[in-house]
Amino acid sequence: MLTAEQILASHKANVETLFGLTNKAFEGVEKLVELNVSAAKAALNDSANQTQAVLSVKDAQELLALQASLFQPLAEKAAAYSRHLYDIASGTSAEFGKAFEGQAADAQKQFVGLVDSAAKNAPAGSETAVAVMKSAVAAANNAFESVQKAVKQATDVAEANFQAVTNTAVSAGKTASKKR
Repeated sequence: MLTAEQILASHKANVETLFGLTNKAFEGVEKLVELNVSAAKAALNDSANQTQAVLSVKDAQELLALQASLFQPLAEKAAAYSRHLYDIASGTSAEFGKAFEGQAADAQKQFVGLVDSAAKNAPAGSETAVAVMKSAVAAANNAFESVQKAVKQATDVAEANFQAVTNTAVSAGKTASKKR
């Protein structure tokens, strides 16, 4: 049986986790706002510089060369922005994942302790039922761990795919600017 102190400690831990996650969410939003403000400033400066460069062009050949030279940095900046955005999102979600795993592990320990306590206080002759219950709890724990591993693998694959797509986009930008 859980005592009043254990219940209060559990609630206190849950509230602390909630506030911690709320702070992490706000930190993620702050980083996103900083990223967008920086990107907007850079885009404004680039636009001003490009406008000046276009106004100083003397012929069509020079204009084509200018356009080709602007394409590659644009692709690289877009890829850098995407990488930074992905880093913010994955970092924030990792914090949430850690908190969830910690809470799940604590709940799992408490439940196993409850099952063990019930097994110790079980009446004589109920050994088979207790063994079945312990087996079910072990199977559920194994299934949960398998799901966690699968989610981690899927996240790793998604990150690798994101990096590959980003690298391909930058390479395509380099190729396109060289052809002009």
